[in-house]
Amino acid sequence: MAQEKSQSNILISNVEIFDGIHEDTFYGNIWIQGNKIKQISNSDIEIPAEVEVQRIEGKGMFLMPGLIDAHYHAMFATLPQVALLTSDIGFVNLAAGKNATEMLQRGFTSIRDLGGPVFGLKRAIDSGIITGPRIFPSGAFLSQTGGHGDFRLPYEVPADASKGLSYSERINAAAIADGPDEVLKRTREQLMLGASQIKLMAGGGVSSVYDPLDVSQYTVEEFKAAVEAAENWGTYVTVHAYTPRAIQNAIQGGVKCIDHGQLIDEETAQLMAEKGIWWSLQPFIEEPGAVNTTLSPESRAKQLEMYQGTDLAFALAKKYNIKTAWGTDVLFDARKAMKQGNELVKMKRWYSNFEILKMATSVNGELLGLSGKRNPYSGKLGVIQEDALADMIMIKGNLIEELELINNPSENILLVIKDGQIFKNTLK
Repeated sequence: MAQEKSQSNILISNVEIFDGIHEDTFYGNIWIQGNKIKQISNSDIEIPAEVEVQRIEGKGMFLMPGLIDAHYHAMFATLPQVALLTSDIGFVNLAAGKNATEMLQRGFTSIRDLGGPVFGLKRAIDSGIITGPRIFPSGAFLSQTGGHGDFRLPYEVPADASKGLSYSERINAAAIADGPDEVLKRTREQLMLGASQIKLMAGGGVSSVYDPLDVSQYTVEEFKAAVEAAENWGTYVTVHAYTPRAIQNAIQGGVKCIDHGQLIDEETAQLMAEKGIWWSLQPFIEEPGAVNTTLSPESRAKQLEMYQGTDLAFALAKKYNIKTAWGTDVLFDARKAMKQGNELVKMKRWYSNFEILKMATSVNGELLGLSGKRNPYSGKLGVIQEDALADMIMIKGNLIEELELINNPSENILLVIKDGQIFKNTLK
């Protein structure tokens, strides 16, 4: 009993519970002890009189696991690209910290960060210096010369070792690595710094300057080097890739997850299904009335080309029952970052509300678990289950019935709990 006195206790009563797995909800009560869910019951929970407990009356509101964004860039989400590559890193950290705090208030309690100098931000959140979601960090994304993560300017080529690393490399935003030996070394560096998974650039990208979408980046042997280093640490490699060749090369190299994949073909989708590869997809579509304010004309053309493959990508993911995660990949756009929940609502084009919420909770939680012992947080995420980590949000309305409620988090998210701590409570 002494142990119970030393831990915080929260009793949430009379809520409609979506457990992150099953479509059918149920009414019940939840006892949170410390940072985990101790008990769930559809009848009254009797807590010993000597245990101090904070009681929250749910009034029949909708309680669910905290949302998980499986493709995020916490350091790159809100500032223009030029600011990120020229500003003092302290300024970038402060901007990222502000967005992290707002993200938690939007109901996002975990993110898989797929590239950027995020280790300091993660430490500040975990230490309680600022508030924000759990961060599963990749650290610097690995890029070949001229690849999607090569931010150098033309005058910096050819590379001159005597001049040191480029700015993006010095701040650990990107790591340029060519050849298996260099890829191996750079992968080990990110693992040393605390990466929970490794991110490589396997093909061309929209926002990058030098690489068309169709180019394949890294050889199979280079992928194998990164995969071997990651597997030696008990974790995995994911890649940025759009095209069949880029995806197939990565899979041949042992990669466990493909992020994006909008230009995939049916043969490659079948290969992903056969190999049990995860697919982290984003709802990249042209929105009515959208105004481009962040991309050059060249990048905008690449973006529109990529958008054309999104419907087929989701169709193939469903046809072959590929393990599909959801993420936003918000970049360089503060206004879009504030509308993170809208990226969930856009998924209605392909999935039911239940399927979307399951993807953003228990399915994404399963993907986070792929990090094995490199998982920085001990416990199960994305579910309302006994002994799972106590990350949950309460909504003023049933999201399975009306997903659009997530578009107005300041009004409709009434309660945010992460790691057993209350970060928002507007219940009256």
